[in-house]
Amino acid sequence: MGWKYKFVVLFVAVLPMLGGMRAAGTAEMAEQSDSGAQRVLQWVDFAIPAAAMERALAIDIKSRGEEEPVDWITLLALLGTRYGGNWNSYSAADMDRDAEQLRAGKAPQDILQGYQNYSYFETAYHAVLDGFVGEYQKERPSEERPGLVVLEDGYGLRAYHPIAEGYGYSHYRDFGSSRSYGFRRRHLGNDLCGFIGTPVVAVESGYVEEIGWNQYGGWRVGIRSFDNKRYYYYAHLRKDRPFAADLEAGSKVQAGEVIGYLGMTGYSSTENVNNMKVPHLHFGMQLIFDESQKDADAEIWIDVYDLVELLESNRATVVRDEESKEYTRKYNLFDEHFAGAE
Repeated sequence: MGWKYKFVVLFVAVLPMLGGMRAAGTAEMAEQSDSGAQRVLQWVDFAIPAAAMERALAIDIKSRGEEEPVDWITLLALLGTRYGGNWNSYSAADMDRDAEQLRAGKAPQDILQGYQNYSYFETAYHAVLDGFVGEYQKERPSEERPGLVVLEDGYGLRAYHPIAEGYGYSHYRDFGSSRSYGFRRRHLGNDLCGFIGTPVVAVESGYVEEIGWNQYGGWRVGIRSFDNKRYYYYAHLRKDRPFAADLEAGSKVQAGEVIGYLGMTGYSSTENVNNMKVPHLHFGMQLIFDESQKDADAEIWIDVYDLVELLESNRATVVRDEESKEYTRKYNLFDEHFAGAE
């Protein structure tokens, strides 16, 4: 139900054509030009089911410390190449076979003899998933001494679900559905329906690039990942007090940090108006391979439904300050990417 800026009719017309060119068209965009420079991807069809991402991540985590650890994105790119991007034929057995070959030290190109386009899927999937997994230090409740917290080293998901732990929501596959406010366009995100005031958290660490009112998204926040590849869009935030205290353009935010509150603002050129029919968070991800794509006629937005499903296992615990009425995270996360960012 939310939209960031504008949508050009030309892009709508091109999408169906590109959808039928998953293997051929997208791979062509990833090929090197005659000068040897790699072309910037213009289209990404991200259709990996949550079950496949969960299995790949489990294999990655289990292989840590082995002589040949298995990188989950490499594993997913192998299968994406085999399937030509069509994950309807996904088989866990296919993944397990590829994982065994990676453990044996085989290179992806050797595993994929007879297949093309691996470079495209590797580039595309890294662009989507690079910020999701890694090493971290995280606070957690002490099992031995209730009421205290301990600091534990870990490796795994360090991206968080956009809805805080303990708050109910519902969602469905709505990417690409029709929207008509202002002009006819496609929905380029995932709507998470919930209750007004539900704390919304940053999925990945980064910088607040945009904050304020937009007539399509209402009160919204746009956060850019530290590597600049992902732009996260959180829209239709609460009327009157939409954002976390002190959040402003340029703020550095950490994955799992409360950034705002679910609402139903938007669809109005007048600020602070509730014109959505149902309270919800519009959550979207734009991929940016070159800065010219940031606010372009054909921006690259992906279907994040399965990413939301993947992140269900990592939801931030929040607490409410009774005096300020603000919510903050209860357990801190320490990761080198956040600490090292300027």
